Amino acid sequence: MNMDNQNIITLDNVRKTFRDFWLRPTVAAVDGLTISVRKGEVFGLLGPNGSGKSTTIKMILGLLSPSAGEVKLFGLSPRSIEARRRLGYLPELSYLHPFLTASETLRYYAGLCGLSRKEAASRTKELLEMVGLSDVASRSVGGFSKGMARRVALAASLIGRPELLILDEPTSGLDPISTKEVKTLVKALAAGGMTVLMTSHLLADAQDVCDRVTIVNHGKAVAEGEVSRLETSLEEFFLAKVGDVKDFRLAPFLGVSEKIR
Repeated sequence: MNMDNQNIITLDNVRKTFRDFWLRPTVAAVDGLTISVRKGEVFGLLGPNGSGKSTTIKMILGLLSPSAGEVKLFGLSPRSIEARRRLGYLPELSYLHPFLTASETLRYYAGLCGLSRKEAASRTKELLEMVGLSDVASRSVGGFSKGMARRVALAASLIGRPELLILDEPTSGLDPISTKEVKTLVKALAAGGMTVLMTSHLLADAQDVCDRVTIVNHGKAVAEGEVSRLETSLEEFFLAKVGDVKDFRLAPFLGVSEKIR
């Protein structure tokens, strides 16, 4: 297989139905979703609240099992140790211990990843330099700004040198300077060959960093394609696909379940 064209994440006609106390189906949070994320790209999973993004991420992480269809990471089950070893994850809310320093936080996660003390110290130093926090390595993260804490959490997700990084709303709640810093880091990671899957409701940020996106609504993919092919802003395109707007300028962007008309 040509590694340049390898799909790192594959969802094949995936469906997730939640049931009530009597095991009766109540809602299909994800309904027939098919997605492929290629090696070395930044892929955006976009959609309004309640569209199925979070459920999809949980299935990719192996935290939920699909009701139907198949989810694969590196051709493996998301619950396999090998797949999880090659994965890094930044949740939307990062729960960092406020009394640990930035350096202690990363060394703690390094220990969870099985690194020796020497490896943990080296990796911690490397990552703090990468995220621009070397000067505050000995400060408690409880005193950090939200942007600084977000960079610590991003560094923690990279401790194990993952091949795939999943970012859930990585710039949510950040000021413009912190947002730019996080986007710059994501671009640098992708340039280094890492595959990145990110969710975001900040469409301008997604347009800045993503190579391709899939837009989901009511658990279904309503459009997917390359951001570079858009003849309008991603925000306008998004509103056209999840709202009632029709715009022929969007035609070059390939629709999945709906043709622009």
